[in-house]
Amino acid sequence: MRHEPQMLNVDALQKISRMCFVCGQDNHMSLQSQFLELENGRLCAVFRTVEEHQSYPGRVHGGVISAVMDETIGRVVQIKYPEVFGVTIELNVKFRQPVPLNQELRVLAWELSSTAKVFDGQALLLLADNTVAAEATARYLRQPLEGITADGLAADEWFDDTRPYPERLKV
Repeated sequence: MRHEPQMLNVDALQKISRMCFVCGQDNHMSLQSQFLELENGRLCAVFRTVEEHQSYPGRVHGGVISAVMDETIGRVVQIKYPEVFGVTIELNVKFRQPVPLNQELRVLAWELSSTAKVFDGQALLLLADNTVAAEATARYLRQPLEGITADGLAADEWFDDTRPYPERLKV
């Protein structure tokens, strides 16, 4: 399955955290993902895997793929509500192709439906040539960021991503 990409404006860059496996700036095992809010209301995670993320030689572990897809769909709600996060209720992933290590990968996610307490989303994991390597659907509980941990999120745990990012992205 191939995804037909479009060139889209990047409207904003979402915050990252210190130790998250998917975006953690200080976690040496992190995917170091950037989360780009796109003009069409979708969210794109851009990241690169390394040897420590492998399962079979040269292939990304399915759990790593699931984690980044889950994180990306769960963040879609922040496009409209920056202080709300999605807490996973259910995640379903279909693996279509092996995902190679050491290349830039993208997860494109969007909201399917939403109520005051719950939202559903979908995502595609795209290889460099826009081949769809995995698909996910998920359901999330809307949760204010300060309610995620017992102590809330301190400024040194959740902060602006200051890395450069593209003004436009082909996804």
